[in-house]
Amino acid sequence: MALARGETTVDGLPFFLEGSVVKGFGRGSKELGIPTANLPIEPYEDILAKIPVGVYCGWACVNNGPVHKMAMSIGWNPYYKNTKKTLEVHLMHEFADDFYGQQLRAIPLHYMRNELDFTTIENLIQAIKDDITYANEYLERPENKRHQSDAFFSASPCEHS
Repeated sequence: MALARGETTVDGLPFFLEGSVVKGFGRGSKELGIPTANLPIEPYEDILAKIPVGVYCGWACVNNGPVHKMAMSIGWNPYYKNTKKTLEVHLMHEFADDFYGQQLRAIPLHYMRNELDFTTIENLIQAIKDDITYANEYLERPENKRHQSDAFFSASPCEHS
């Protein structure tokens, strides 16, 4: 099933996230094969109350590392029946180690699609992979790529490469 992406405009984008990476449910890497860095949601409750749950894309960096493309889920993860909203960032880069406790900065630029429930884990994984493909292409556009050099990143320990 092909999912529609990029058809909804969301007010309030881009916005800026910064925080220490916290442990999530441990499903991203282990169960899905798609590692995520979770940020605490409490500092962003006001922003998150104004935007729809779903999948976003943009740019992110960890500590002194380079700025990478990212796809991000904000929501309840209905496949897993979560009772707590999560903010999970997938950086499109392979890292050698986990970075729990490290500083993550992210700029969500674009709302890709709404949050969905999936009947199988295979369908969920395929949707996430398709989200990543869409995000990669979207972020290559010059008007989106320029955000990789945003002052938000240069004012932090993160560096652009």
